[in-house]
Amino acid sequence: MSIYDSIRKQFVPITPEGYPFIGAFAFVSLILFWLWTPLGWVGTVLTLWCVYFFRDPPRVTPVREGLVVSPADGRVSQVTTMAPPHELGLGSKPMLRISVFMNVFDCHVNRAAVDGKVGKLVYLPGRFVNAAMDKASEDNERQLVGLETADGRRIAMVQIAGLVARRIICYLQEGQAVQAGERFGLIRFGSRVDVYLPEGVAPLVAVGQRTIAGETVIADMASSEPSRGGEVR
Repeated sequence: MSIYDSIRKQFVPITPEGYPFIGAFAFVSLILFWLWTPLGWVGTVLTLWCVYFFRDPPRVTPVREGLVVSPADGRVSQVTTMAPPHELGLGSKPMLRISVFMNVFDCHVNRAAVDGKVGKLVYLPGRFVNAAMDKASEDNERQLVGLETADGRRIAMVQIAGLVARRIICYLQEGQAVQAGERFGLIRFGSRVDVYLPEGVAPLVAVGQRTIAGETVIADMASSEPSRGGEVR
C-alpha cells in the first residue's frame, strides 16, 4: 500500500450531495475573511461543520436472516406500536415502530433496515416541526418506503424532515432489491427515520439508546427474545 493510499484511508468519505454545500460555505468564508478576519474564522468553523455533517463512513452490517439494523445514526426517540402509514397499503393493524432521531451532528446518510424488495414509494409534502415530536409522523414532509423481505414480511421505513431540514433524498425505485445496510438516501439537516415492523417482533433497543446506521441491530424477526429495557448507567 502506498503512502497516498494510507493517508487517504484516514479521511472519511463525503456523500456527493454535500459538495455543493461545502463549496458554498467555503466561498462565503473567503468573502467574510475579506470583510473582517474574525468573521472569516466563523465561516471556516461552519465549513468544517458542513464537511462533518455530510460524512459517509463505511459501515460493517451484521448479516443474518431476520436481523433489522438501524436506518440512521442517532438516538432512539420512540419505541411504540402504531398503525403504519395508510399510503403504503400495509393495513390498519398496529405495528412495532422504532424511531431514530438525528441531530445536526449525526451522520445523515440513511441505510436499509433489512434485505428486501422495494414495494412502494410515496412522497408526502408537509410541515417542518421538531422531528422528535410524535406529530411529526403525520405533519412533516416525509418519504415512505415499503419493503418486502424474501419470506414475505412487509415493513416500512419513513424518512421525516425536521425543524431545520428542507430536503429529503431517496435513491430507491419501486421494484428495486436492497440489502440491509445499503445506502438508500439522506435528509438534511436534522431529522428522523421511523421503522415499522410486523406484529410480534420485539425491539432490541430502548428509548435514549444511540444507534449506528447499518450496524446497530434494532430488532430480530427470527427471534423470540422479549423486549429490552434501558437504564442510564
